[in-house]
Amino acid sequence: MVVMGKNDKTGKDNVDRMNGGVATTISTPTTEYEGKSGSGWKVLVWSLIGWAAAIAFIVAGATMMGSGEKGDTPFVVGVVLLIVGIVAVVVMTIPMNGFFTLQPNEARVLVLFGEYRGTVRGTGFYWANPFYSRTLRPADDAGESAEGTTPGKAKVKTKADAPTGVLAKISLRARTLNGPKLKVNDRNGNPIEIANVIVWRVVDTAKAVFDVDQYEQFVTTQSETALRHVASRYAYDHNAESDDAAAGEITLRSNIAEVSEALKEELAERLAPAGIAVDDARLTHLAYAPEIAQVMLRRQQAEAIIAARTKIVQGAVSMVDMALKELERDGVVDLDEERKAAMVSNLMVVLCGDSDPQPVVNTGTLYN
Repeated sequence: MVVMGKNDKTGKDNVDRMNGGVATTISTPTTEYEGKSGSGWKVLVWSLIGWAAAIAFIVAGATMMGSGEKGDTPFVVGVVLLIVGIVAVVVMTIPMNGFFTLQPNEARVLVLFGEYRGTVRGTGFYWANPFYSRTLRPADDAGESAEGTTPGKAKVKTKADAPTGVLAKISLRARTLNGPKLKVNDRNGNPIEIANVIVWRVVDTAKAVFDVDQYEQFVTTQSETALRHVASRYAYDHNAESDDAAAGEITLRSNIAEVSEALKEELAERLAPAGIAVDDARLTHLAYAPEIAQVMLRRQQAEAIIAARTKIVQGAVSMVDMALKELERDGVVDLDEERKAAMVSNLMVVLCGDSDPQPVVNTGTLYN
């Protein structure tokens, strides 16, 4: 994406990118200010009067020319009136190009022969200089990707794929960008799939139009870049072999709200030079890449089994200890150390086994 500066005397852009390309500084940023425009209804009334006068001149001139002969005074006056009427018609067509309407949350950028003359906000029927541009910049085909084309064959463009350029009427409504699934590496180097959705809107029309080229494409590109950068800062999940979970480390899977907030802050910083505000940013997809998904699933299953076994053993030890203490306190049976060990072994097998144990009835004495 090309970043431009307006009215730069040196003719060169001074672009300063900070760590990881997060911040972009434009040498001569454009600032939005209010443009001059009038009520369209008043001009429309005067235009109708002008059209009526022009038509009246043409009709009167044609009538006088038809009633007189060449060289006569009425004929000459008729020719003059006809010429005046035709000139008036041509002149009256020019102001008609100055009318425009604005709906809620729309703005019109006023550009006269390449010079920015302000922005009109609000709703209603307006009239401004008819020479203000309606298309600020034509579509740019240079940045189109040739992905998906067959070698040796040109990519066929459809009307829907054609770039639309930048129009003078800018929408200020909130827009949603649903990003594609990206394959990136997390902080530990594991390949993951991640996608996001952002809600954004134009807050400074001058910056959006003049300081970046195709601000909608700029938002798309910066959204992908910010998502890749944020995903590389965090691990996908806690590592059971480390103390990350105890330390409260933020991970992509366990801390969706914190990661989304970090993504929103980075996007706001990246899009601020383009006059774009980010209202919300969320993750819509998060998963391991297919090539390691099965391995990571087995690891998660192993970690779950280990965690479950740990809980079972802790509970079994607590129950065995409680049983021995209760037997000893109530004097139910007097066991030596060897028999206590045997009882502990039997109870641990019963409590920690995967299946129900088969009971064995001892018909002899305890020591047989």
